[in-house]
Amino acid sequence: MKVHETKSQAHAPAADEGKVMTRKQKAENKGHDGEQSPKKAKTENESDRANGKTRADIAREFEDFCKSIREHLSVAQMREILELNDQDSSGSDGSVTTKCQDLLFLGALGKCPLCDCNLEFDGKRYSCKGFYSEWSSCTFKTSNPPRKEEPIKLPDSLLKKYQDPSRRPHLDLGAPAKPFAGTMISLSGRLSRTHHYWKKVIEKNGGKVSNSVMGVNCLVVSPAERERRGSSKLSEAMERGIPVVREAWLLESMERQEPQPLEAFDVVSDLTVDGKGIPWDKQEVSEESLESLVAELKVYGKRGVHKDTKLQERGGQIFERDGILYNCAFSLCDMGRETNEYCTMQLISVPESNLHLYYKKGRIGDGPRAEERLEEWENVDNAVKEFTRLFEEVTGNEFEPWEREKKIEKKQLKFYPIDMDDGVDVRQGGLGLRQLGVSAAHCNLNPRYALMEMSLDPPDLPMGMLTDVHLKRCEEVLVQFVEAVKSIKGTGQKAEALWSDYSQRWFTLMHSARPLILRDYEELADYVAAAFETVRDINVALRLVEDMSGSTLDDPLSDRYNRLGCSISLLDEDSDNYKMIMKYLEKTYEPIKVGDIDYGVSVENIFAVEPSACPSMDEIKKLPNKVLLWCGTRSSNLLRHLKKGFLPASCSLPVPGHMFGKAIVWSDAAAEAARYGFTAVDRPEGFLVLAVVSQGDHITLVSSPPEDTKSLDAKKIGVKGLGRKKTDESEHFLWEADIKVPCGRLIPSEHKDSPLEYNEYAVYDPKQTRIRFPVGIKYEEKDVVMDTVES
Repeated sequence: MKVHETKSQAHAPAADEGKVMTRKQKAENKGHDGEQSPKKAKTENESDRANGKTRADIAREFEDFCKSIREHLSVAQMREILELNDQDSSGSDGSVTTKCQDLLFLGALGKCPLCDCNLEFDGKRYSCKGFYSEWSSCTFKTSNPPRKEEPIKLPDSLLKKYQDPSRRPHLDLGAPAKPFAGTMISLSGRLSRTHHYWKKVIEKNGGKVSNSVMGVNCLVVSPAERERRGSSKLSEAMERGIPVVREAWLLESMERQEPQPLEAFDVVSDLTVDGKGIPWDKQEVSEESLESLVAELKVYGKRGVHKDTKLQERGGQIFERDGILYNCAFSLCDMGRETNEYCTMQLISVPESNLHLYYKKGRIGDGPRAEERLEEWENVDNAVKEFTRLFEEVTGNEFEPWEREKKIEKKQLKFYPIDMDDGVDVRQGGLGLRQLGVSAAHCNLNPRYALMEMSLDPPDLPMGMLTDVHLKRCEEVLVQFVEAVKSIKGTGQKAEALWSDYSQRWFTLMHSARPLILRDYEELADYVAAAFETVRDINVALRLVEDMSGSTLDDPLSDRYNRLGCSISLLDEDSDNYKMIMKYLEKTYEPIKVGDIDYGVSVENIFAVEPSACPSMDEIKKLPNKVLLWCGTRSSNLLRHLKKGFLPASCSLPVPGHMFGKAIVWSDAAAEAARYGFTAVDRPEGFLVLAVVSQGDHITLVSSPPEDTKSLDAKKIGVKGLGRKKTDESEHFLWEADIKVPCGRLIPSEHKDSPLEYNEYAVYDPKQTRIRFPVGIKYEEKDVVMDTVES
């Protein structure tokens, strides 16, 4: 059944109103801005001059000067000059020469403006090697560093021609290279923007687009290509070993104005046999190819033997002694050192064989190039000693205090343990997850896809099997992050250092294939708060499902359904409730905008649920001010909501969705809920959930972010956020005697300056809500012109 588009007068005034702006779309807008505002190129006469010399003159003089330095100064003398001027004198002979040439020609480097540590020059750019904290190093980089305005200190025996700061020229290192310079790219399939659009952007930024995959550096596709078996281009690219990446690689390379590592955006490498580049649809029906289909979910717990060891096939199990499982995973994100790595260590006992020590370390998202070894040990004690030695080497901490008491102290440039749950290996449960989805809610449950979309799916790290201890640490850092940035006013250097420090802390704890330095509240909500809440929900879902590989089809589904603690039934299309819900949806939905595309929705199924985690309807009916309201959820999060009910938001941020603090937020507009249910352009599906919500005896009305959400939480006061649009009150009605249904067409409200587009309702006590109807929907593009020819 289709939901027809409903236009409201309030939708007309602002063309961008209701547009969901993600960080990726901001990058696209930058591309548009660049087209609209081209900068006039400077001529030679307009170029910057220093001491009456052109850039070319200075570059030639610098080249001659460097040659002279190499001929007349020894490396030992250069180190002495650097030390006299409080500059770093460490490194190779070539590094020392480069630093000394820069010092003598341009002057001594000043301190880093972010952390007050020393700057270094590597021949291409200046960077800081200091630290914000034990979690993070300084990320300051520049082509125009601060210089000390004082004479250069030289040994008396050397010529002091360049000692006087007034005679120093300015050396222009040149404009940064364009992000796609020298890169040949091929495009395939349905992307969020047309191939014609991306061709113009790529060419403007130094790259070229090819219709064929022959000779290209990468193929850009939608992640859905892996499930649809893709195009002939995809198969050919995999056969030739050409990297296949998602569209986000283009977006983030544009955003950061430098090419991002292709391996961090990989789509299909896990569908090949032993990394040979053979597409899975062309593999023989063998154990390997079957595993690639079943093991869609690559998540393992504390007892899971790493698949790359292949020791599971021989009955291998994680070695256990005195209650300790010898299986550890680690993460390190240090963007100042351009490090984003994982490490995995396991001791594996194999029947009728010696103990095996497995060690793997590499860049997150780049498994094929990781350092990897599997060693066999005859002496068990020696194997244990080597394991503990490696733990201390990578973390700087002792092993037993961590395993027994979870005591750990983060050390600079050292890994941090990712605490795994002592659970079953669910790596073989991918197919079972989909079956359970059909049984429990006809939902296409795919936690791996949700994690992959958020870049949280490194197969060597247990993102779906984190302990409550680790999730608690993540939540603590999230709260500290929010409080820290709220305490900083403005956007100065102190603020930049703080954002960088906490971003690196976060991406060490909640590792991502694409970490970034967050810079505003919206990014903090999208990349930290939302990521934490999604992983938290998926961890609950995975514990519910567990390993289904050894069970028959019917029994495990029945068992998991019973564990869910929620009865689920399909709502009859002829029932009054079905018709009421459809009316509510049609009245309060209008197309949501993602990028340049408008999305309507069609309803696939509506379910009636009775979750035991929520208060009963009899209990809810005793509460005052009850309203039937909408909330959106991805299909991968639905099991958690049915199992334990909705949880409050993880933090308070002055952006929609988090502006009420640790509250459960609902809306009277299906359009608002649809934003949170939207997964991605290549998986346009989700759930809109209807729940009965009691606002309590006292309701606070707000049209701007509340300054003190903690007091609202403490007093459990219901809050109604007034949006720029509201539902027509003349069309509201009651359901089941006294439950208000704010069903009415969307019209302009008097709150034109509100940060909210639609009304939102916040409650702080989960006992004031009861989930009633999950509505399974598909998002449908409106008025989209598709490319007819692949680029």
